[in-house]
Amino acid sequence: MSGLMLQLVNVSKTFNSGTINEKAALSNVNLEMKKGDFATIVGSNGAGKSTLFNAITGAFYTDTGAIILDGEDITFKKEYLRSRDIGHLFQDPLRGTAPHMTIEENMALAYLKASYHQKSLFSSISRKEKELFREQLAQLDMGLEDRMKNPVGLLSGGQRQALTLVMATMVTPKILLLDEHTAALDPATAGKVLELTKKIVKERDLTCLMVTHNMHQALEVGNRTLMMFSGRIILDKSGEERASMRVEDLLEQFKIQAGKELDNDRILLS
Repeated sequence: MSGLMLQLVNVSKTFNSGTINEKAALSNVNLEMKKGDFATIVGSNGAGKSTLFNAITGAFYTDTGAIILDGEDITFKKEYLRSRDIGHLFQDPLRGTAPHMTIEENMALAYLKASYHQKSLFSSISRKEKELFREQLAQLDMGLEDRMKNPVGLLSGGQRQALTLVMATMVTPKILLLDEHTAALDPATAGKVLELTKKIVKERDLTCLMVTHNMHQALEVGNRTLMMFSGRIILDKSGEERASMRVEDLLEQFKIQAGKELDNDRILLS
């Protein structure tokens, strides 16, 4: 791992500023991700995890600070332009695909958008590109490579999320953002999608940020653990220090850094 892939410098965002509903969603967030870093993020509801992702993807412009991706300042770059370089998966499996379009059509759109292709999004896909799609689907071991003419709406939630993962990484993104992408799936399917995620991230040497509510995952997946509270990153552990940590240690660190105990039942019961 060498070179920085992502830098956030003093990034802040306040919503509804000056009103009774004012909320400081991000407060002077600083983060550096080296190429190939795979960091998990934990924190209770409202900690700023999804807001952090939305700042990176350009869903809104930040109030202060800078966002630098692979050496390029993207702080004021439009969202649709950033999307070529950023893979983003959501908790809802339905958000990443168009249900009435076929698997092949969904993959074609993702491929043409991300590959800086000279063709327009409405161009026909070549036989070579269709073979690429088949190869990518085959690694899922779900038989989707034989269903490429089927509408995506016929797939299960797990199949759609696995397809979305392939679509987001088919053309290697500069960074992959996973926002609790297995949380809505049944345990067996969630485990399969997570293993697939780890395999793709490792094979492609991807830089990845993954939000999870599972404290064991937070310590076992990837090479870094971040914890957020009240719009700030209050914990950043890696290396031997992380390797020796247990869930109890993570909860104790949260209490020390946040000044209160973590009170999110969903996290504590995971």
